[in-house]
Order: sequence, then structure tokens, then C-alpha cells
Amino acid sequence: MYYGEIKKTDIANGIGVRVSLFVSGCTHCCKNCFNAETWCFTYGRPFTADTERELLEALAPSYINGLTVLGGEPFEPDNQRALLPFLQKVRRRYPKKTIWCFTGSVLENELLSESPWRCEVTDGLLSQLDVLVDGPFIEEKKDISLRFRGSSNQRLIRMPETLRAGRVVLWDEETEE
Repeated sequence: MYYGEIKKTDIANGIGVRVSLFVSGCTHCCKNCFNAETWCFTYGRPFTADTERELLEALAPSYINGLTVLGGEPFEPDNQRALLPFLQKVRRRYPKKTIWCFTGSVLENELLSESPWRCEVTDGLLSQLDVLVDGPFIEEKKDISLRFRGSSNQRLIRMPETLRAGRVVLWDEETEE
């Protein structure tokens, strides 16, 4: 897996101050994507053990609320295979920090059912997430007033509750921290 950027203090992609990892590779290719350069699977730098150490160190300060993974597309199968062991390390080392992930896939249609994005590690990856922001960016539904998403079709999903309930449970910014 490659990554395009690491932001060590990001306040735009989840609650609080976060560390954000922008992975490379995306076959969704949404019209007017804000990060189209990351569509290429070899954009940026290889994700290595050194990259993992850098991210784990960046997550250490108490003012960091958690990690956000975006792209590109984290749910491209090759990216999932690289991300799962890393997110498991993050979860073990920082159990009180949250993990958010953005995907252009729709949870029920593409990540929980047969699709090009579902692979042998998808369920494990979903189980590591606190919040999944799902759905492609749709230019015609762009809404700059929305928090943490670019178009009104995208949803913020509470993953632990969703997996327990067997149905989508939306994240509510009025009640969440």
C-alpha cells in the first residue's frame, strides 16, 4: 500500500484533533473528488513499518482524539489488507482513541455484500472502526454546510452499534463527542 499524506493535527476529518492518513488508490473516481491525485495506487510513498511507527508516535499525545483513514480508498482490497493489522495495533495501543474511516463505498451494498471492495479482511477492518463515513462524493449533492462530509448522500455510521444491531446506526453529532 502507498499513502499520499499524513496530517498529524487534523480537525476537519472527525471529532477533535486527529491524525489523518490519506491512503493511495481508488477506483471510485468520483467526479470533482477533492483528492483525485490519490486515485493512483502508487501515488506518494510506500506504507512501511517506519510509517506505522510515525503514526503511532503521532497518536501518543493526550490532545489527539484518534486516527482518521481516508484516501484514495481505504476499502480497496489491497489497502484493507495493509490497514487491518495496523488498525489492530492502534486499537491495542490506544484503546480510548477513536478510529474514523472514509469510503466511497456504501456499507450495505458494497462492504457487507458481494462487491469488488469486499474481501477476506473487510469484516475485521469494519470491526476496528468507531465511525465510518460512507458513500461516494456526488457533485450534484454537494453541501458545504455538512460536517465531515462533502455531499448529502454520505452518512456517518456508528460501526460498533451497527455491527451489534445488524442495521445502520447513524452517528449523531448533537450527542457525540
